[in-house]
Amino acid sequence: MTLRNSLVLAAGAAVLLSGCASTVTNPRDPFEKFNRAVFSFNDAVDRTALKPAATAYKNVTPDFVQTGVNNFFGNLSDLWSSVNNFAQLKGQDGLNDFTRFAVNSTLGLAGVLDIATPAGLRKHNEDLGQTLGYWGVPSGPYLMLPLLGPSTVRDTAALPGDFWGDPWDHVNDIPWRNSGIALRAVDQRASVLDASNLLEDAALDRYEFIRDGYLQRRSSKVLDTDKAQVRAEKVQERIDKVQERVQEKLGVKKAETPGDDGAPADAAPAQNNSAPNNPPVPAPVSSEPVQK
Repeated sequence: MTLRNSLVLAAGAAVLLSGCASTVTNPRDPFEKFNRAVFSFNDAVDRTALKPAATAYKNVTPDFVQTGVNNFFGNLSDLWSSVNNFAQLKGQDGLNDFTRFAVNSTLGLAGVLDIATPAGLRKHNEDLGQTLGYWGVPSGPYLMLPLLGPSTVRDTAALPGDFWGDPWDHVNDIPWRNSGIALRAVDQRASVLDASNLLEDAALDRYEFIRDGYLQRRSSKVLDTDKAQVRAEKVQERIDKVQERVQEKLGVKKAETPGDDGAPADAAPAQNNSAPNNPPVPAPVSSEPVQK
């Protein structure tokens, strides 16, 4: 039995065992008692094995190697992300992710180098759970899966499809494949070491913080509110650029042609001093629109 199959069975067992929970404190987390027990188990595994391994990996492995490992597995995920984008009728995003995979797999040395991002090809992270959500499948209750971490009933049901869609899962050499899965887990854990340390030091309920953050993030990804935020940021950037251009033009007029009708208000007294016989009314009248 492969490592992936074992994780799938563990996820299925979590769904079945979660039916034993009875005390409901949060409508989105009716299995909280069971989930907290699994969370404690995962936390113990993390403190005992995963976090020390990730810390050693981050301290010993050169930064460029860590970046290459992260890029390599991230490139593989772009292919499945492309499939899910097409399944959600997002043709432009699907083509974008497929192009990312093609470019990085060739010019990027099998994905070790990320050539696509500097070229303007934005990375997406779509999975089968998001695709089911796009077509109206409700997320269902929150679940904490053994070793796999936060999930929902819908996302748990989609896990076998996501595992199948991972190109690394189709490597025939089982020891090599499992080694890659372990390396990816350590690399991902190392990338969030600083954030997890801050979370551990904070005086709060880590279980609730992780649960609420996960549910909010998944809802955001299904509804694509992050893309709306990106669009809003682009609009704001354009507005800022227009304002900068206007300010630059006003600055040039103030320095070179202080007698123009569009001169700023603070240039009006100088104009009156240099030409005392000019009518005093045009300067303040013409400067008021600029002040607004």
